[in-house]
Amino acid sequence: MTPLDYEYLCKLLKDHSGLDLSADKQYLIESRLLPLARKHGLSGIPDLVTKMRGGSPSLIVQVVEAMTTNETFFFRDKLPFDQFRDTIMPELLKARAARKSIRIWCAAGSTGQEPYSLAMCLKEMGAALAGWRVEIIATDLSQEVLEKSKAGIYSQFEVQRGLPIQMLVKYFKQSGEFWQINPELRSMVQHRQLNLLHDFSQLGTFDVIFCRNVLIYFDQDTKINVFNRLARSMEADGFLVLGAAETVVGLTDGFKPFPERRGLYRPSAARTLAAGAVLPRVAAMAARL
Repeated sequence: MTPLDYEYLCKLLKDHSGLDLSADKQYLIESRLLPLARKHGLSGIPDLVTKMRGGSPSLIVQVVEAMTTNETFFFRDKLPFDQFRDTIMPELLKARAARKSIRIWCAAGSTGQEPYSLAMCLKEMGAALAGWRVEIIATDLSQEVLEKSKAGIYSQFEVQRGLPIQMLVKYFKQSGEFWQINPELRSMVQHRQLNLLHDFSQLGTFDVIFCRNVLIYFDQDTKINVFNRLARSMEADGFLVLGAAETVVGLTDGFKPFPERRGLYRPSAARTLAAGAVLPRVAAMAARL
């Protein structure tokens, strides 16, 4: 791969996905894109770039998806899900007692482990959510991973990573070498293709936003822009959950850290809404627990 090829790919990825690669990430591009080049019968990445430069929108989409498909697993990092169960939901059950509805957005839902982990947490709450309407929206840049999430089918290796055995038995059905999440859990999650670089105000406002392990790949200006738009997409007393290596500190005044809860944030009084712009609570299909 020539320096010009690398420069072209870096610019393309940043423009299409926000992914900001430093000069020492050639190995990452090679590991992700060489299999794609061979799949298309090309000898290597230089030929892949030549074909893209010649005009191949579908190939560009495949390249972006190959570079932005990140590892995930059930109950990843555990702490955010403990906080969801022990801090977020108890507060929301009190605050939303009158309307009995909660909206949750997984802003980088990937192959579904995160939204389905949240769905299992909610189911485990049992009678506490009886009669409540809870909506989980899972979005991702990649249509391919969204299709996998919709199917809810995982390999033995995938279900062994982070998923407690009692939840596997309770919420999955085995089919040969694979496990599928039961229809009731799948119906709790709605899937939509979405690029965080683009406007997402049409999704409405949320009580909880999980946006973990995606903004770490963005440059500072892009992070600031996304954080400010996330603040406008959240209820005034909502919760933002970030990855362990992410923070809003020094980037936006739209959120403030939740005391003694790593990775958990709430909207601040200083969050900036456009004059008169109030996002709707989208009346979409939701699961009644």
